Amino acid sequence: MANPNSVPLYEKYWYKHNYKRVTDSLLLILLLLLLGYRVISVNNYSFFPWVIAFICETWFTISWIFTISIQWNPAVTKTYPDRLLQRVQELPRVDLFVTTADVVLEPPIITVNTVLSLLALDYPAHKLACYVSDDGCSPLTFYALQEASKFAKFWVPFCKKYEVQVRAPFRYFSDEACTSNNNEDYSKPEFIQEWLRVKVINQFHIYAKVEDKL
Repeated sequence: MANPNSVPLYEKYWYKHNYKRVTDSLLLILLLLLLGYRVISVNNYSFFPWVIAFICETWFTISWIFTISIQWNPAVTKTYPDRLLQRVQELPRVDLFVTTADVVLEPPIITVNTVLSLLALDYPAHKLACYVSDDGCSPLTFYALQEASKFAKFWVPFCKKYEVQVRAPFRYFSDEACTSNNNEDYSKPEFIQEWLRVKVINQFHIYAKVEDKL
């Protein structure tokens, strides 16, 4: 078995564009020849126009050298975030902060969906803490968060069980594309039944009760 620490987290693939390299090299040679000609023919032109032309051409040549040096070896990096857990023995504790101030500009529904999406992250639940700072001290936001904490007992296990990528309930249940996935579990009656149950609970605990308080 391979050592987990030896598993790369990314791979870089290099591309060789020989035609582009030849073209860039020819342009650089032409620019250097132009500068050489400008130096040789200094006595054939007026001094001030010659200086302006020489500075511009020198600046363009230097810029071209930097450009081709950056693009000389193009590469594409492919990352493997799923391998990170294989290299880390113990994940650190993470504290997440959500701020809100005005229930009109920042409705409690938006705040609640943000909190629920953070709680449903693919991270150990006992090492994840979410704090909400309400500068407006709105009782409506406090009430919405209380109801969200009840719904989180159903929503978080549902997201982790079926690997839900769109973890904001409002977005997840309002867009049919969010529920379409290549996961085979999504076509099973068990998933459909649980999906309907969680959706009903979401409508009851979050939207219906919060709207009644408005």
